[in-house]
Amino acid sequence: MTTLAAAATAALLIGTALAACSSGGGSSGTTTLTVEDYYQSPQDKVMEGVYNTCGTALGVTIKATHVPGAGLIAKVLQQASAKNLPDVLMLDNPDVQQIASSGALSPLKDYGISGDGFAPAVVKAGTYKGDLYGLAPAVNSLALFYNTDMFTKAGLTPPKTWDELRSDAKQLTGNGVYGFAFSGINTYEGTWQFLPFMWTNGGDEKNIDTPQTAQALQFLVDMMNDGSISKASINWAQSDALDQFTAGKAAMMENGPWQFGSLAKFPDLHWATVPMPTRTASQTAVAPLGGEAFTVPETGDRGTMTTAGKLVKCITSSKNQVTIAQGEGDVPANLATAAKVGASNKLIQPFVEVVSHARARTGELGADWPKAATKIYTAEQLALTGKATPSAALKQAQGSN
Repeated sequence: MTTLAAAATAALLIGTALAACSSGGGSSGTTTLTVEDYYQSPQDKVMEGVYNTCGTALGVTIKATHVPGAGLIAKVLQQASAKNLPDVLMLDNPDVQQIASSGALSPLKDYGISGDGFAPAVVKAGTYKGDLYGLAPAVNSLALFYNTDMFTKAGLTPPKTWDELRSDAKQLTGNGVYGFAFSGINTYEGTWQFLPFMWTNGGDEKNIDTPQTAQALQFLVDMMNDGSISKASINWAQSDALDQFTAGKAAMMENGPWQFGSLAKFPDLHWATVPMPTRTASQTAVAPLGGEAFTVPETGDRGTMTTAGKLVKCITSSKNQVTIAQGEGDVPANLATAAKVGASNKLIQPFVEVVSHARARTGELGADWPKAATKIYTAEQLALTGKATPSAALKQAQGSN
């Protein structure tokens, strides 16, 4: 899960630099396409393999540039000013609407690309004013990882409800082990990890000062007061929660499938996954959608843009969805393709289920999502540190600018 904080600025600035932009490709007989993303090792090698396979099929050479995540939007701004946008641009899915609103992207329908069959949240995240501008080949979300040895020894089954999660966590806490680990840090990552509790319980980012969101936040506060959650979790990123889990210091953790590769380095650690527990058994777990979408920038060279559209279509094909998902620890974005993968992999199956009901973070607020995300993690910090009750913390954060 990655969020680019500078994206809000991009929407305001890119539009002024679009006229006559060109990536240098010919209007016909394009031989080279440039691709820009923020993938780093080992994901960059996975994606380069897909790019090159698609390039070979299209008869073009692919030149890929991998920009550190925090610097991608700044790089895009520079390229727009220099009239040198890449032919294909990868964006974190919450950023697509903001960049599309600037006029920097072309509608994917121009290249015969639609979101038919894709998870609804994937389409919603890539859509701006009724047009699809970005499409993700593989996505991720959040679920519950649990130590199967600890559960077996304690005679427990994985929790399905909040009451069961709290009870199991209390029973498994002790001797240097916390029952549950998650990221409560004061960044978008903390918001990301709180969303399954908030959304599943009917909370909404348009107004976080509601009884539903307060109830969700109170649940985490209660677990911390029980001693089942480490007080240090207010400073933990998701990687820190992983470290606690792999060290045997956490019986359960909230995390994503991108951690599968790291977990594989601990062959003596036995674990499994289930969807995040819900407050009541009748609720459906609703978690945020993660993953990167591919777009075709408005470079002004229609011939090259047409070829770029073919590349995006190839990258998002069912075959490459599987390749990318397996290489990155993600879920294919097409529901039918994801179902086939889940049927053959019991560890990824819970994420397939979660993704089918996942929500796009920008689905309601679009470009205003970062403001809401900041309010959410601010309230979370106030409550978890005991500086305010959940209700008071949410009221204070909602009233902030």
